[in-house]
Amino acid sequence: MAQENQDSKKRAAVGKMTGFIGVLCNLLLAGSKLVIGKLAASTSITADGLNNLSDAASSIVTLLGFKLAEKPADKEHPYGHARFEYLASLVVAAMILVIGFELAKTSVLKLLHPASIEFSMLMIIVLIGSILVKLWMMFFYRKMGDKIQSNTLFAAAADSRNDVLTTAAVLAATVVEHISGWKIDGLMGGLVSVFIIVSGISLAKDTISPLLGEGANTGLREQLIGYISSCPLVLGCHDLLVHDYGPGRQYASIHVEIDKKIDPMVCHDEIDRIERECLNRFGVHMVIHYDPVITDDAELDQMHHQVLTILQQIDAEITIHDFRVHTHGGKKELVFDMVVPSEWQGQEKNIVRELTERLQEENKETYLIKITFDLEDRA
Repeated sequence: MAQENQDSKKRAAVGKMTGFIGVLCNLLLAGSKLVIGKLAASTSITADGLNNLSDAASSIVTLLGFKLAEKPADKEHPYGHARFEYLASLVVAAMILVIGFELAKTSVLKLLHPASIEFSMLMIIVLIGSILVKLWMMFFYRKMGDKIQSNTLFAAAADSRNDVLTTAAVLAATVVEHISGWKIDGLMGGLVSVFIIVSGISLAKDTISPLLGEGANTGLREQLIGYISSCPLVLGCHDLLVHDYGPGRQYASIHVEIDKKIDPMVCHDEIDRIERECLNRFGVHMVIHYDPVITDDAELDQMHHQVLTILQQIDAEITIHDFRVHTHGGKKELVFDMVVPSEWQGQEKNIVRELTERLQEENKETYLIKITFDLEDRA
């Protein structure tokens, strides 16, 4: 737990520091452009300075997102406030979309009513300087985003990249018009606006997904299952569920199979140890359900093998667990859980019917079958 708190504090510190630098850079850009724009009576430089003020607002959102996300868990929010970081990403994505649509609208008007762009060396120098600063900010955001795996910082990097493209389009249109007289400002702006809108939609999609509740990534699933399966006493595991409450706030549950002959207190101690190790190794709060299994019943093993063989002839990806056999009124009842590929959803009755018919045909006996269906990749 101490390590988890330390990692959360480190993440928040990196995020807030990055957000603060973003605010500072954008305010410096905005201030310098507004002053130069007024002194040079340049509407283009002044407009670009106002755009940097909106970028500063975006950086403030990033800063606030990390600040709110580090709040500790409380009575109303027992799983913490880490999802504020996702909300900050969503706000930044929304701001990117607004900028994209506004640029598209302006570009259409310029295509319909072309106008000359003012040209001056001061303007060219300011635009080139702005591009260089925004390029540095883009790489800085990406580096920090990779360091703490933050979608919020990746969104900020995309925002800076879009600013580079927008300013570069203005610069290119200005130079082309000055040299050739061609008015391509509207065309360049339209192309850039499409790119910005697409990037905004992509960022929004990436942010909405964890807010809705996406499954654990394949790498984490494999690490958890691989580690737990390798632990002493554990014969197998299944039904892994992972819930994401924000960066560094993952909770999970899983069923582990252990020989029923082993002392329950020994099993309890081993399960406690595994839960602690999952938190220490992977940062996941794990809750483990203990499934006792019979390992010395030849008839049960034979029936399990027969059922699994039939099912895997239907679909090789089908697996089963928690297999039991009960007798009721002279009839055998087969009870188990079945994991089926997602494409079988809604067709479970067909699987049960074919299994029942095959067992009756092979064993000349009627069985009651009770199956709990699980979909694959539930984590």
